[in-house]
Amino acid sequence: MAEARSIAVLGTGIMGAPMARNLVRTGFSVRVWNRTHAKAAPLAADGAEVCDTAAQAADGVDFVLTMLGDGAAVESTMTGRGDNGPNVLETMRDHSIWLQCSTVGIDACERLGRLADDAGVSYVDAPVLGTRKPAEDAELNVLASGDDALRDRCAEVFAAIGQNTRWLGPAGMGSRLKLVMNSWVLAVTSAVAEAVALAENLGLDPALFLSTLEGSQLDTPYAHLKGEAMIRRDFTASFPSGGAAKDATLIVAAATSSGVNADVARAVLQKMRRAVDAGHEDDDMSSAYLVTVPS
Repeated sequence: MAEARSIAVLGTGIMGAPMARNLVRTGFSVRVWNRTHAKAAPLAADGAEVCDTAAQAADGVDFVLTMLGDGAAVESTMTGRGDNGPNVLETMRDHSIWLQCSTVGIDACERLGRLADDAGVSYVDAPVLGTRKPAEDAELNVLASGDDALRDRCAEVFAAIGQNTRWLGPAGMGSRLKLVMNSWVLAVTSAVAEAVALAENLGLDPALFLSTLEGSQLDTPYAHLKGEAMIRRDFTASFPSGGAAKDATLIVAAATSSGVNADVARAVLQKMRRAVDAGHEDDDMSSAYLVTVPS
């Protein structure tokens, strides 16, 4: 069989759009679809074919990559329920592979896998680590899981969007590790928000917090990334608070079902929900700082 080079990207938001651009740049024939057409339309200038329905995008391609907001959005898109048009799974040809890159949690991942099995579609659970800038720079980390026989076929796609791919075993292991990693990311962001706020309220320059961390065993680049944004009051979305609240909900659910008393994750969830309730759903999750020091 000739080398697979065609792909449909379903979902062209903060992550999906730069992923599609990088696939075009590396030589893939790329079709794109987004429920809000205006978010997909600019990709035509980058060389992607913008489609009116998800099924049109998926028809005849070698890969279908979903990068949507949550499990329900992925399921409705792939099955054609709601207003998403024809059934994508029925449109996919026999040898095409579904690369499910959204963060959907354990239960939804398993449900999507069953849908793929019922349709006879190869399914790779492959959420990605990284936000807007790593997506733009093709420096995502792909947490892939699925049939080991699919690894070679998927490698070129993952190389186009990321700097590293980990294959983790059967489908579902990628989603499990993504929740583990995001539990740490969300906890660090929340802790930095409180440290910056505490420094300011104690009469300190909050930059002292970051400069004192630098080079120590306590240091992490992510603390500087989010801490500097908080100090500048720049909440341009890389990982929106709405998505952070959704992921925190999935993390708490996974912890509860697996017998982990996730006190930190529960506190993070409350903070992210407060940020959303305060109107920061579409702002970066670093806006949690704003609800750490109530006005």
